[in-house]
Amino acid sequence: MGSGYSSPSILQSSSTCLPSYCSTTSPFLSQESQTNSLNFCSPTRFLETHLRKPSKILIPRSPFSAISPLKCAKVHKMETQVEDSVKPIVDPHDIDPKLVQKLAYDALVWCSLNGLLVGDRNSKRSGTVPGVDMVHAPVALLPMSFPESHWKQACEVAPIFNELVDRVSQDGEFLQQSLSRTKKVDPFTSRLLEIHSKMLEINKIEEIRLGLHRSDYMLDEQTKLLLQIELNTISSSFAGLGCLVSELHRSLLQQYREGIALDPNRIPTNNSANQFAEALAKAWNEYGDPRAVIMFVVQAEERNMYDQHWLSASLRERHQVTTIRKTLAEIDALGELQQDGTLVVDGQAVAVIYFRAGYAPSDYHSESEWGARLLMEQSRAVKCPSISYHLTGTKKIQQELAKPNVLERFLENKDDIAKLRKCFAGLWSLDESDTFKDAIEKPGLYVMKPQREGGGNNIYGEDVREALLKLQKEGTGSDAAYILMQRIFPNISNSILMREGIPHKEQTISELGVYGSYLRNKNEILINQQVGYLMRTKVSSSNEGGVAAGFAVLDSIYLV
Repeated sequence: MGSGYSSPSILQSSSTCLPSYCSTTSPFLSQESQTNSLNFCSPTRFLETHLRKPSKILIPRSPFSAISPLKCAKVHKMETQVEDSVKPIVDPHDIDPKLVQKLAYDALVWCSLNGLLVGDRNSKRSGTVPGVDMVHAPVALLPMSFPESHWKQACEVAPIFNELVDRVSQDGEFLQQSLSRTKKVDPFTSRLLEIHSKMLEINKIEEIRLGLHRSDYMLDEQTKLLLQIELNTISSSFAGLGCLVSELHRSLLQQYREGIALDPNRIPTNNSANQFAEALAKAWNEYGDPRAVIMFVVQAEERNMYDQHWLSASLRERHQVTTIRKTLAEIDALGELQQDGTLVVDGQAVAVIYFRAGYAPSDYHSESEWGARLLMEQSRAVKCPSISYHLTGTKKIQQELAKPNVLERFLENKDDIAKLRKCFAGLWSLDESDTFKDAIEKPGLYVMKPQREGGGNNIYGEDVREALLKLQKEGTGSDAAYILMQRIFPNISNSILMREGIPHKEQTISELGVYGSYLRNKNEILINQQVGYLMRTKVSSSNEGGVAAGFAVLDSIYLV
């Protein structure tokens, strides 16, 4: 989150994101036009915000409040239209402090009983040992208002983006050529391209292709356009916890309906955990070995492990599929490739590889990790993602796809192309001299983005000018490691953010992520759909916005 902004960034399913064996009342619940992408429409003024000192609201001891049964929203079809503005039905800062205290207390109880948890950042063991030093996930106390038309737009384009990723991934020449300058100055991208090149040389065919994606957006306040921040093709996190927040908010609105007067059914159904698990299970089934497992590739220390464990629980209980968790180093030490291409790790055949690590240079501590990545890519296991899907999600490819006539290389349907272009923000290579000069003169209108995932990597404000001038002076071609993106100015809203058990009144901005799942076996597309969403909200003065990185909180949307 926050890639495009800094201060001055459903289908057939059950009605809840929790596995069907879990009752939500049980105490045992276990990332406008075609010309928008080509020409930068500068904001008329540089928006500045002033962060107020956070207001802490103390929570007194109070009796346990029972959680009402949850009702899920059903979002009906409607034509897309442009809203004038996002106007909240209720201003959270105007809610009576005593009611806020009750909401906060019951929210903490709900998180504890329903597994909306992360590891405590103050405890090292919390990232390695399940059940040790758990705290509630950072959340907004109430859902964020969001225009229904833009929600529908984001859901509608999800399957188109899924198809685009698959088609781009099959064009090895396009990926290699588009990233050719980047690999000269970015060692991480270079290593990924090296593996990709080896797969091209041996004509490695991925017959079963699985994608679990998340396309992130912000709603630009000036243009009223829903603009894409980025498209995540690897380790699209929070499908497990994000859907729980929708249930939390629906429960609170139901319980305090008279005091807040919001309709819980205006929060869209969010079944991302079960639908991610369903796609993984179908890929496992297509692989054809009932004894094989799904392997989660994870980091050695992972405070967000419960987001991943929700998917494992759904796979086990709903699909009877076994999962294992291994780091890249463990895969290198314990993995072997059999003659028929079967990947065996610690004595178990692997049908599907689901990456929740491997997206950043920090995940590759030595050649062992790179050896594991190559070993997996050489195998016949289904990869989520494959190396080509991973590369398709890089910032440079996102920028290349925004160029004139590039989408037409991969998609035939003109209406689909227009829908994608409508949500493209301005994207430029640093070798475009006019844009380079403009960004130096007006750095506040741009974001400088490296080929990195995970949050905390982008460059904003005056730092953009300094970085560009430094690159210009060096003249080493290092500019190829970055792209420039239009800076998006979203609406600033009042929110109450919960961290470490304490609610804080803040001025905030939000970012909507829409999940998509895609599964193809040879020429048959088995799944291509939108599968839930992730809303993240952060203090408006923050440059970055990743939840796991500590910048934002999990949220849900309230359709207006």
